[in-house]
Amino acid sequence: MNYVPPQSPSETAPFRFDNSYARLPATFYARLEPTPVAEPWLVKLNRPLAEELGLDIEALERDGAAIFSGNKVPTGAEPLAMAYAGHQFGTFVPQLGDGRAILLGEVIDRNGRRRDIQLKGSGQTPYSRRGDGRAALGPVLREYIVSEAMHAFGVPTTRALAATVTGQPVYREQILPGAVFTRVAASHVRVGTFQFFAARGDTESVRTLADYVIGRHYPELKEDERPYLSLFKAVAARQAALIARWLHIGFIHGVMNTDNMTVSGETIDFGPCAFMDTFDPKKVFSSIDQFGRYAYANQPAIGQWNLARLAETLVPLFDPVADTAVNFANDTLSEYGTIFQSHWLDGMRRKIGLSTAEDGDLELIQSLLTLMHNGNADFTLTFRQLAASAEDEHADTALTDLFDNRTAPSSWLNDWRRRLAREPMEAGARRSAMRAVNPAFIPRNHRVEQAIDAAIRDADFSLFEALLDVTSRPYEDQPEHAAYAEPPQPGEEVLQTFCGT
Repeated sequence: MNYVPPQSPSETAPFRFDNSYARLPATFYARLEPTPVAEPWLVKLNRPLAEELGLDIEALERDGAAIFSGNKVPTGAEPLAMAYAGHQFGTFVPQLGDGRAILLGEVIDRNGRRRDIQLKGSGQTPYSRRGDGRAALGPVLREYIVSEAMHAFGVPTTRALAATVTGQPVYREQILPGAVFTRVAASHVRVGTFQFFAARGDTESVRTLADYVIGRHYPELKEDERPYLSLFKAVAARQAALIARWLHIGFIHGVMNTDNMTVSGETIDFGPCAFMDTFDPKKVFSSIDQFGRYAYANQPAIGQWNLARLAETLVPLFDPVADTAVNFANDTLSEYGTIFQSHWLDGMRRKIGLSTAEDGDLELIQSLLTLMHNGNADFTLTFRQLAASAEDEHADTALTDLFDNRTAPSSWLNDWRRRLAREPMEAGARRSAMRAVNPAFIPRNHRVEQAIDAAIRDADFSLFEALLDVTSRPYEDQPEHAAYAEPPQPGEEVLQTFCGT
């Protein structure tokens, strides 16, 4: 495809923008346009999402490569890079910002929800520091696959609208094909966005941002006696529910810095993320997480730590009396733990087929997790197979085959069945309910890597398309794709994932 220079906004109008963030003070962002690329080619357009957003599909089919590469700025867009700060692996950096991303603008989707449209890998910005502002194809495909799988699981997440190859290389440890990822989010406001202004002592900008977030995400709080405290409570509650959902599906974010935590409650920034194969609460994939800060089981505590950093920015708004304001913050942080535990336990009950609550349920669940860890059992397959055992004891063999010691789960299965006997749900309904929360398919790390390797090596996107198709229906059996449910064979296991920057 020939080079397409930036076009005037009047030449295409596939979006109906209404850009509220661009109406905030100029200190919140830097205005700039994406940097054009050489030969853009549209790898993938998420047509169902485009339709949900009310976009002009015909215009996107015609001009998508130019729009989603940043070569053509659509009518009504007000491109900008957002300013934010953040704690990265516990160390505060007062200025980060969108170093390789540009927010085109916002649309109101067919359900009346405001959604951001952002390009990642669209060139340098004032926040790029020493970076080139570009993205490699591999991380773009990874984010597309994993974010869409998260949506299919029912987990709040940013979405993938498009993936575009730029036709020019990026230089990392090796030369790689460049790409741009088009992300859709409820918003891109992060804990780090609040930290950016608080670090500068700019309490009025913190207030302006808090008012914006309340208006956009929590309008029901506007009339509360203490709206900023109510905002903090609401953000904490959403984060607790989100991280519980991550644990239910064996997801490890990998880089839970405060600049990677949205105040909307969506999963964002799928860099070194991964799904566990065999269960290990200390599991880490990220190559840069050398001390396990963001390991699977540490994620709830890190969520609370990040919320404490948010509280530090909002405390001046809670109450004019400092001690009172701090007490409000601490009470909310304590409540987070209770809320998380409730969401996690409720979800785990559903995963093992329980619809009622008893005092011994936590111990029953923890015993199973211990057995899985000691027996190197696959996280996803164990819970999926447990659904079959809930209806038919003859299915236990397929379950116990997942453990190194096949006899180890027998005592637990007896305890579990005694607990199920006190449940009102009949066996067939229980099996269906369990299958609805225990996926058969996840984006297995080795499958993601295979799809990426084929795309980079041979420009072959068939494995990428196949994995997208399978994981878009994760709770269906799909016998024709049974191999995608299997864990990696010896030599296929992915031990490390990378940030992609």
